[in-house]
Amino acid sequence: MKQWKWFVYILECSDGLYYTGVTWDIAVRLEQHKSGKGGKFTSKHGFKRLCYLEEFTNILQAREREVQLKDFSRKKKEALFNIV
Repeated sequence: MKQWKWFVYILECSDGLYYTGVTWDIAVRLEQHKSGKGGKFTSKHGFKRLCYLEEFTNILQAREREVQLKDFSRKKKEALFNIV
């Protein structure tokens, strides 16, 4: 039985805003964001770089963490990037 991996990630957009998402294939998802086909937010704001990545084996835990990170202030997100 295949063990799924889920990734919660934070991107920096070209205009300096942050985008938080979850995916099971981070390489494909990053390519989608880079090409402007990753969703409305990143197609509008552009893609600059991947800032943060966490791996989970449980989708519920990944979604929970995504919601938590989305609620972080900009300062708290940047502190998280600097720790890693």
